[in-house]
Formats: sequence, structure tokens, C-alpha cells
Amino acid sequence: SIIPVRAGVQALMTSSNQACNAWQRLARKCREGKNGCVHVSRSSEIIRDVGAGEQEELLIRKLRQCSVVFDFMDPVADIKGKEVKRATLNELVDYVTAGRGVLTEPVYPEIIRMISANLFRTLPPSENPDFDPEEDDPTLEASWPHLQLVYEFFLRFLESPDFQPAHGKRVIDQKFVLQLLELFDSEDPRERDFLKTVLHRIYGKFLGLRAFIRKQINNIFLRFIYETEHFNGVGELLEILGSIINGFALPLKAEHKQFLVKVLIPLHKPKCLGLYHAQLAYCVVQFLEKDATLTEQVMKGLLKFWPKTCSQKEVMFLGEIEEILDVIEPTQFARIQEPLFKQIAKCVCSPHFQVAERALYFWNNEYILSLIEENNQVVMPLMFPALYRISKEHWNQTIVALVYNVLKTFMEMNTKLFDELTSAYKSERQREKKREKERDELWKRLSQLELNHRSRVAGNNAGTAATAGNSAAAASPSSRPGTSPPTNSGGSSN
Repeated sequence: SIIPVRAGVQALMTSSNQACNAWQRLARKCREGKNGCVHVSRSSEIIRDVGAGEQEELLIRKLRQCSVVFDFMDPVADIKGKEVKRATLNELVDYVTAGRGVLTEPVYPEIIRMISANLFRTLPPSENPDFDPEEDDPTLEASWPHLQLVYEFFLRFLESPDFQPAHGKRVIDQKFVLQLLELFDSEDPRERDFLKTVLHRIYGKFLGLRAFIRKQINNIFLRFIYETEHFNGVGELLEILGSIINGFALPLKAEHKQFLVKVLIPLHKPKCLGLYHAQLAYCVVQFLEKDATLTEQVMKGLLKFWPKTCSQKEVMFLGEIEEILDVIEPTQFARIQEPLFKQIAKCVCSPHFQVAERALYFWNNEYILSLIEENNQVVMPLMFPALYRISKEHWNQTIVALVYNVLKTFMEMNTKLFDELTSAYKSERQREKKREKERDELWKRLSQLELNHRSRVAGNNAGTAATAGNSAAAASPSSRPGTSPPTNSGGSSN
């Protein structure tokens, strides 16, 4: 019985030795960089401490070491390796920031390879399918301790005085930019903030990529507007565009004007406008400051997409209108005043007090007030009926007080016109009351005619029924006097 046991022990030892040898071979391959593996171990060598001739080689080795991606979903897995990588990334950041002449040509592809390995990944779907960015906390990236340092290194690389766009454009190409833009859909606002700065630096450094970047941002926005209505990085992309628009040369190109009309204006449609409205309004105003002749087109677009049922969006639209009016030229104001103040009059009449209040605040803006005063012959007739009616009917006393202030301002602007409008409004109200009274009387007469008609029909039906009953009674033999019921005339058979 000893022999089988000894054989079993030997077999177990053999299999253990084989497993150990296999593990050692795998470790050796990783140390040698085979099969895409790089061994992550703490190196006692600091790049700045070695000779100038060895620094490039050691930098490349450390970049490859940092290309290993760890699983942060398991917080206790490979803690030592994660710490070694974090320390190495910190060293790389310091080296690129403080060093001079460190960005040699062979280093560029290694840097981009390391950055790509760490940053470019498939973003996970939202943990909450009903995620509301305004209400819910975002899902933060678990691997942020490493990602943050990679982004920091990338920025220092792009901002380094040694950075050569001629070398960089060989590795930072359209494919790289596309992958970078996809990351803007990350739920983590920290990552989107870094991406915003990185993309802006790339746009500034590489002239050949500028048109491509604008086109791809345009595509992201169109897909967001007309297909998904979901993209986390819209605000950050608009913030980049604000800076880009500010640098546009004059006169504006046709493609830039088309972008304003076909993309930026329709971006007011989605329900989640509040997440990026401030950046969107800034971009629109930047365009109008560049080219005032676009004002009429922009205003018509905003009025076209004016929200019908969402008071919160309506308040945002009013805020944007005020920003536009702050930079509008008097000649452009004259072109859009009629459709604009028809809409403002509707807003003043809104039962939602915040909408009415935001519209009435226009009269607190000195520049807008001066434009209204110059065009009071047009604006006052458009606004007066709504203001006068609201002053008598609105449920909110704050709104009523604001309306009285606006009416007082109108009276001081043009007393004669104000009196004419007051008289015309009262006359019109009297005519309306008269028409209402006539309408009520007409309905009463119609109702009475209907009742009379029904009575006649009911009477006719009753008469017809009575006549039919009498005819039936007359036709019945038993009902005739002096007659007897018929008898059997046939004799009985024997």
C-alpha cells in the first residue's frame, strides 16, 4: 500500500513543478517584454540620476512599464504593482516638466503608445438607466488614481517647450483624435475636464487637425440632437468651441455660419438643455459679436424652438435673449423687435411667475431699455395689452408690482402714446364685453329655440301616437257596438 501513495506524491510534486516552471517562463516573458507584457517592478534607477546617454533608454523602459493596465474593480488585487506604477507615473510627470531636451524623436511614439494603452477603453454603460445628470451623482472612474497621472503627463508633454509638432503629428493623428473624442462621453466630470484641456492643446498645436476636429464635434452634436439625446461631454465640447469661435478670422467662412444655424441653434431642442446652456449661449453670443448680420437668423431660430411646455427652459431662453440684446446693434434690433416682443408679451402673461419675472427683468437692463425707448412706437403697442391685463389679473403680487413699474416707464417714455394705448385698450375691452354679451344672448336664444323645437317634436310625437292608437281601436271588431264574437258555423259531426 506504500507504493501507490509514493506514486501519488511523486505525481503531485511533478505537476507542481510543471506549474511552477510554467509560471517562471511566463514571468520571464513578461520581464523580457514578450507577448505585449511588461514586468512592473520598482526600479531603483531614477531617470535624472543616470547618465545623459542612458536617460532616453530608461525613459522608454519606464513608459513601457506604465503601459500595463491594472484592474481597479478589485481594490485589493496587485496593490504593490499599482503603487509602483503610480510612483513611476509621478516620476515621468516631474521629468517631462523639469527636464530640457528630454523629448527626443524616438520617445514620441512610446509616449503616445503608453497614453493610448491607459486612456482608450470601452466606456461602461451607465449603472442607472434612468440616470439624470441634474439629480443623480455621476459614476466615478475606479482607475482614476492612474488615469489622473496619465492625463497630467499628457498635458505636460503637450505644453513642454521641447514639444515638436512636426514629430507629434506622426503619432497624434485623426484616429487618435477620434478615440479621444469618444472619451468625452465619460460620466466622470474629472476626466472630461482633463479631456477638454487636452483637446484644446491639440487643436492649438496641430493646424492640420483643426478642420477635422471641428467636423467630428459637429457630428457628435448632430447625433446627440437627432438620435440619442445623450452625450455627457456636450458642455465641455461647447466650452472648447467657445474659445475656437473667439479665434475665427473675419469675415466668417460659410461653414462656420452653417455650423451656427444647423448645429448650435438646434442644440436648444433637447430636454437636457440645462446641462450645457451656459456654454451654448456663450458660443451663440461669440458668433454675433463676430458678425452682427447673423442676429436676425439666430433670433428667428430661437423663436422657432421656443419651449411650449417647459417653464425652466423658457427661463433659460429669456436669459440667452438678454445676453444677445446686450451685444445687439440698434439696426439689428429694429429688424427683430416685432417677433421678439410678441414672444416677450406671451412670457409676461405666463402663469408661471418665474417666466413672467424673467421677462419683466429686461426693463432693468439699461442698454435694452435704451433700445426700447428708441423704438417705443413699435414696442409699446406690442406690450401694452398684455401688461395692462396682467396688472389686473395676475395671481402673484411681485409680478403685478413689476408690471406697474414697466407701465410707469412706458408712460414716462411717451405720455401721448401711453394715453392713446390706454384709451384704445379700454375701448377694445368695452367692445369685447359687448361682443361677449351679444354672444351670451345669442346662445340663450339658440338654447330657447332648441327647447321649443324639442317641445314641438315631443308634441308631434304624442299626437301621432294618439292618432295611431285611435285608428287601431276603430279597426278592431270587438270594439264595434251591437256585434258579438264570431261563432263556429260548422255543425258537429256524429
